[in-house]
Amino acid sequence: MNHSEIVSFIWGVADLIRDTFKRSKYQDVILPLTVLRRLDCVLAPTKEKVLARQAQLRDKKLENMESQLKAASGFDFYNTSRYDFDKLLGEAPHLAANLRNYMAGFSQNMREVLERFDFDNTISKLEEGGLLFQVVERFKNVDLHPDKVDNPTMGTIFEELIRKFNEALNENPGEHFTPRDVVHLMADLMLAGDEKRIRAEGVVRTVYDPCCGSGGMLMITKEHVTLGVRRNGDIVRPSLNPGAQIYLFGQEVNPETWAVSRSDLFIKDPKGTDADHIAFGSVLSNDRHAGVAFDYLIANPPYGKDWKRDFAAVRAEHERGTSGRFAPGLPRISDGQLLFLLHMLAHVKEPGEGGSRIAIITNGSPLFTGDAGSGESEIRRHLFENDLLDALIALPEQLFYNTGIATYVWILTNRKTERRKGKVQLIDATSFWVPMRKSLGDKRREVPLEKAGEIVRILVNFADGERRVVSKDGKEEDVVVSKVFPTTNFGFRKITVERPLRLNFQATPERIERLAEERTFQALAESKKRGAAGAKDAEQGRARQDAIRSFLKTLPSKPYNNRREFEGFLRDAASQSGLDLGAPVIKAILSAFSERDESAEFCPDKNGHPEPDPELRDTESVPLPDGDDPVDADGVSASVRAFFDREVKPHVPDAWIDISKRDPRDGKVGAIGYEINFNRYFYRYAPPRPLPEIEADIRAIETDIVAMLGEITGTNNGRADAVATNRK
Repeated sequence: MNHSEIVSFIWGVADLIRDTFKRSKYQDVILPLTVLRRLDCVLAPTKEKVLARQAQLRDKKLENMESQLKAASGFDFYNTSRYDFDKLLGEAPHLAANLRNYMAGFSQNMREVLERFDFDNTISKLEEGGLLFQVVERFKNVDLHPDKVDNPTMGTIFEELIRKFNEALNENPGEHFTPRDVVHLMADLMLAGDEKRIRAEGVVRTVYDPCCGSGGMLMITKEHVTLGVRRNGDIVRPSLNPGAQIYLFGQEVNPETWAVSRSDLFIKDPKGTDADHIAFGSVLSNDRHAGVAFDYLIANPPYGKDWKRDFAAVRAEHERGTSGRFAPGLPRISDGQLLFLLHMLAHVKEPGEGGSRIAIITNGSPLFTGDAGSGESEIRRHLFENDLLDALIALPEQLFYNTGIATYVWILTNRKTERRKGKVQLIDATSFWVPMRKSLGDKRREVPLEKAGEIVRILVNFADGERRVVSKDGKEEDVVVSKVFPTTNFGFRKITVERPLRLNFQATPERIERLAEERTFQALAESKKRGAAGAKDAEQGRARQDAIRSFLKTLPSKPYNNRREFEGFLRDAASQSGLDLGAPVIKAILSAFSERDESAEFCPDKNGHPEPDPELRDTESVPLPDGDDPVDADGVSASVRAFFDREVKPHVPDAWIDISKRDPRDGKVGAIGYEINFNRYFYRYAPPRPLPEIEADIRAIETDIVAMLGEITGTNNGRADAVATNRK
């Protein structure tokens, strides 16, 4: 059977258990038994040898047999139970107890893996439902030995099963694994340009995935180097260096996928080295590889998933500054993708030690979410100002199993080649796909190796304006697929532009009525006291309100265009009336009696400077220059001053820059921000269809509708032609 047939065969267990287990619990049965059957098949050839060796060592009364039993099994794990799947079924009445005995017979390192499945409770439920024998028998009938199902194919089987589980739960399979075509592309992009380094004799390299799921990214990256690229089990591209020593490291928070990854690596590597490097736990709050640096780092963090469970630990580490992983900034709590990116950057090797390359895939949110000064923008600022982003590749939509959203591969490195320093390459690979013969959920497209190779060549060419002929909406088009920009091209300085507050003042009946809405005026008739004293204060306050209203009604309705002039008139009139208004009440009256008026004089502050109007306040994003940007005495940079004089001043001559709002890091006026508006750089204008063509389509549709209505009602079909003719 090929891998699809094996998946279908195993998934058929769902038909047996559907009346006993909810759909959300299918994986509790299928996943651990798939792992157990794989282990059973792997250990079968050396099973008797292990049991015999155990008996010999017991006769010699040796207590620590582990290393010798591992040697006997040929792997870094073993099983000393007398049972295997055949013998388990041979003693059906005691199947549950014997199955537990079989699981307990595994070496300690493999028991730790199996315990993550919490399979003991599932055994009890299967036994209670009278299903245990049928389910075990079904798994016994599928041969998962590596001679029948090689390791890469088995990895695909595990991921296919996980996809089915997530489809049943309507969850995101991208949290656990990534489609294989995307992983192959990411691995190639990450390794691109390093072929000479990897082909060196005796080379040793490390690969790390902080959210490794079932381990697909790690294993495929290793295969690209040591084995080559497979297609349907055949090698279609040779390895970079069969003799290279590639060590895998990872961490996973989901216990089931962690167990799948670790068990699979135990089988792939007889020494168990890679499996021992796969840690369990949340990498954001509990970095199990702290202080370790890696050559290559690759990941697909969950899209749009909050990090509330890790908030306290992440916040504390952020506050530690540069001694922690998250010093540049924290994104909003609803999306932790950029936290994974910062985590990966914390694990790169120093350039003097060879540096590192990173490939991470995200949705579009990390490219542009967050204004200047926000956590997201500060993280992007860290990338650009430290020249860490090498390239950004936009992938086709509909590549993932349960979402058709746009995704982007970020390539980062701290050892750029000379020609790439200070620059970032954007690649539009949205047209590099072919339709799948059969859709898998929302995955209707794939990136075949040929098109993946073309994307990698564009990356390596590093040519600004490189073009390709691609298919767009069924038409062949010659389009730009690569653009190269200096890092400053993505930065801007956000300045606040103020305009003066201009108000007129007038004592009209409508404005006098508005005074009742002012909180200060309302407070006159309120008291914090209780009982009779409070009632007395409130009564006196209402009397004062009435006196103020009566006074204001005596004022002339002459309009004033100068606040100071009107305030002086108001104070003088109140004094002549023997009324002590007080500053708070005067402020309330000014607020109620004012209306915005562009023809009025500006309202000055206590220093005589124009008071800004909050409603006219605006911001401008000034592009960062590629080079020096000197500042004047007010801290305003030359680029900002030139932009303001060119783009703002001619249209609003009374505007000014608020010099109090400054960037907290460089102290200059205006906060620095960074964003990547990818679509803007590759926008192509598409003229609308000619109006006569649109009208013709509408008439044709109307004709079809009338004709169909005629068929339903039995009306003469000729009416459709008549109606269409009349509309013309």
